[in-house]
Parts: sequence; structure tokens; C-alpha cells
Amino acid sequence: QRHCPLSLAELPPSEFMQVADSTWLVLSVVSNGREPPGCQATGVTKIARSVIAPLAEHHVSVLMLSTYQTDFILVRERDLPVVIHTLVGEFDIFKEESGECVPVTCDDVSNGFLKPKPAASPTLHPVQSPQTRFCVLTVAPDTLPAIATMLIDVLFYSHSPPREAGATSQDLDSITFFSFSLIEGYISIVMDAETQKRFPSDLLLTSSTGELWRMVRIGGQPLGFDECGIVAQIAEPLAAADISAYYISTFNFDHALVPEEGIAEVIQLLQQRQDSSR
Repeated sequence: QRHCPLSLAELPPSEFMQVADSTWLVLSVVSNGREPPGCQATGVTKIARSVIAPLAEHHVSVLMLSTYQTDFILVRERDLPVVIHTLVGEFDIFKEESGECVPVTCDDVSNGFLKPKPAASPTLHPVQSPQTRFCVLTVAPDTLPAIATMLIDVLFYSHSPPREAGATSQDLDSITFFSFSLIEGYISIVMDAETQKRFPSDLLLTSSTGELWRMVRIGGQPLGFDECGIVAQIAEPLAAADISAYYISTFNFDHALVPEEGIAEVIQLLQQRQDSSR
């Protein structure tokens, strides 16, 4: 995965674990100094998208992690000077020091030179749309022990073997995907609708509409860490159409979930963007 919810120091050394040499910092984008309300999953907000596009233009690679409460954008620590210089004209930037938010200016970084914009257009990765229907959920932290055994079973013992590398059909019948994040006490879970039936329904909280989500998966081979513009490939056309997406970056693929009733429009928009860029 391109993100890991555990502290690296907590994990024992293992020949099976590959760790990238980059350290990542988290950008939390808020409006008027406030997080969006946590009453329902909102997906990638417009304000987050307004960060993604300029960073892509300045060749900054980002990882995107939507949660039930808000969005997080991860950037590499070595890119921080470029990030600050790129965003300081449009955003008030703060860093956390001893629990306090302190304003950041361009003078606070040691190297403020902007990277040149890449000459070539970003790679357009294939987009697949499996038929699987997903749920975006949260649970109250004090009820987590009641579903802990089921979570462990789903996370570690219920996965089917990975698909062959050549299985890149646009119309996948199904996809194995389960995401769990615990950030500052807030829990977010994405699971397919069949897996949801295995959990106690009274402990899983979702939006008042109880909508189901469909996925578009970006990438035909492992995306890695170095390429920029992958998130922008999805976020920009959806932002223009006022469609919000719940976005999760991983090492192998990026995943954008959209409300089920909007999947046909989303696929059409992304296909039009790919056709116009050829």
C-alpha cells in the first residue's frame, strides 16, 4: 500500500516488508479554519482539489486519503519548499508545534526554489470500473472491540488470490477491496456490500441516505511513488462536473469511489478526458 496506518517503529523488521525511502507529511485542508462536518462521508472536497492541481503542475507527487470525516493529502518531506511556494498565494498555511497552529511563510523553509514544470504531459493511466458495490462507513470508537474479531478476519483471512497482471478488462466483475483507517480517534471503513452483511448492522454508521458507491480504479501496473498528476487525472474532470469522490491512494492502484447513481457519468467524463489527451 502507498499508505500505512501503523507507526513504522511498531513493526518488526521483515524481509517481506518493503519501505520506501521517502518520509511523507500530511496536509489537512480546511475551510475558514474548520473541518467539514463529520455527519456523513463527503469525499474529495473542492478545496482539496484546488491543492492537488497546482501541485501536479509543479511536479509534486501526492498521495490522497479520504476519510469519513475529511480529506488528507500526503506530500514528501523533501518537496515541502515547493509545496509552500506553490500554495502560499492561495492558502493560509500553518504547521503544528506543541499542539498549536503556527503560520508558515516561504522564509520558514531552507530551499524555496520552484521546480520547473515538466515538459511532457502526465501519463494517462487506464481506468477500470468493477461491478462491485461499496459502503463507506464509520463506527464509534468505543464499539470497535465488538467488531475487532470480524475486522481481523476480513483484513487477514478473507482475501482471494490477486488477479493476474494481464487482467485489465474495463468491465471487471468484482474487486477485492477493504480499507480501514484510524486517525486521531476517527474511524473510516470502506467495504463491499456483501462484506458489510457480516458485521452487526447496528454498529456501522453511514450517511442518512445509506447510499452505495461504485469504484473507478486507476492504473494498469503498480503506480509507485514518483509520478505526479495521478490524483489530478481523476479529481480535475470530476471537480468540473461538481462530482465528489472518495479517494484512496495505494502503491499499486488509486481508487475513487463515487455514488452509485453517478458512475455512468463519471466513466464518460474520464473517457472523454483520455480521448482528448491522445
